[in-house]
Amino acid sequence: MWKEVRDRETGTLLPLSLVRRLRSRRLAALQLSNRKEIVSPHHGAVNSLQVDLTEGRYLLSGASDGSAAVYDIQHTTDYDGGLIAKHKNLFVVDKQHNHGHKFAISTAIWYPIDTGLFITGSFDHHVKVWDTNMIQVVMDFKMPGKVYGTAMSSIATAHMLIATGSADVQVRLCDIASGAFTHTLSGHRDGVMSLEWSTSSEWILMTGGCDGAIRFWDIRRAGCFCVLDQSRSQLGRRPPFSQGTPKRVLEDFIASTVSTGKSSFEKTPVSQKRMPVGNGKKQLTTSRKNQNVSGGPSTQRLHPGMSSSHNRATAHYGAVTGLRATSDGMYLLSSGSDSRLRLWDIESGCNTLVNFEAMRLQTSKAIQLAAFQDSSLVFVPSMASVKAYDMWSGTNLGTFRGHYELVNCCYFNLQDQELYTGSNDRQILVWSPSIPAVTVMEEDDKKGQTLSTDRDNWSD
Repeated sequence: MWKEVRDRETGTLLPLSLVRRLRSRRLAALQLSNRKEIVSPHHGAVNSLQVDLTEGRYLLSGASDGSAAVYDIQHTTDYDGGLIAKHKNLFVVDKQHNHGHKFAISTAIWYPIDTGLFITGSFDHHVKVWDTNMIQVVMDFKMPGKVYGTAMSSIATAHMLIATGSADVQVRLCDIASGAFTHTLSGHRDGVMSLEWSTSSEWILMTGGCDGAIRFWDIRRAGCFCVLDQSRSQLGRRPPFSQGTPKRVLEDFIASTVSTGKSSFEKTPVSQKRMPVGNGKKQLTTSRKNQNVSGGPSTQRLHPGMSSSHNRATAHYGAVTGLRATSDGMYLLSSGSDSRLRLWDIESGCNTLVNFEAMRLQTSKAIQLAAFQDSSLVFVPSMASVKAYDMWSGTNLGTFRGHYELVNCCYFNLQDQELYTGSNDRQILVWSPSIPAVTVMEEDDKKGQTLSTDRDNWSD
């Protein structure tokens, strides 16, 4: 490892290349941790896992027995034989709580900018906002059906909306600031199982339904502006934005697609209309009047409902069970009950035709996908194991086996470079690199000291 550091100091190795090399090396060494253990208090299947986005310290879990728990994954509560660090829950909210859920918790997420709040959704038709310090419900939203998923935008600055998908065909947006529903998004023909906010625009929401459709919504407008079609495809990746690209440029890039309903790959037809001859000023005035009467600007966004064939397009042959957007907001990964994993180009709405190697996915419930920060690796719950795939080639890079029953969720903690998985066996397993980075550096340092010692002893 010290060799890469010296190459970085001399300039022969770029900083980003060093980071990628070290991360890939540690990811390749992921295995079931023999140093850390999370003691699960749940008496049912673990359905949801998430580490807070502010400190990267607290793990939140939700289970089918109606309980939610919080763990401190950086500070140990107990040691088993002096070797394994055990992390017990800081608190548990279950059915015994005065305002606890009565049925299974399907989703549990942190408030993106503060660990003082977390949100849970349950099959008892309720979405509840909890005060972490008081362990009390501060807001309760009644839904028309079983809650399958919730999502909040991690980059939002202008709203505090919780997107909720349930057995009802409509997506509802709950506002924490007002305590009321602000939007009702209609378009799906069956329940909504998965939701994901765009990572490049706080106004774009992506939803996957049991009808096999993935819809894109701009919450500032009525109706969805895109329905993904698995028959529309493109080969290869688009050149990515550079790291110096301002965030505003990325938002305008997507906003242009939203407003016109066309991708940048679609050429706008050139008008072949002749210029007026003679009294052109009068004819030009008449044409402008006709344009205003006909209904506004010529480039108007078409609602998918106008085209029945486009509105009925499907992304999977079955329910869409999981969604995960890349960190740059340019690609979307989806999983379905057809045991297919698909990578979509968000800007063009095309299937990139990445052939992910064979897998078996659950068909009866939503699964939680996990992606690495640079979007090079994706973790997918596959029956009783978790598979790691290269996102751009679809190659299976490894399979993690440790659970005894179906795996429902996984979450990758970038700060500690650990993978957490939850299963029907009620356990939460920790997967970490076999050799810590500090140990590798110490070993390299010892080798260097040994060489220098030999050189001194044998020198004249």
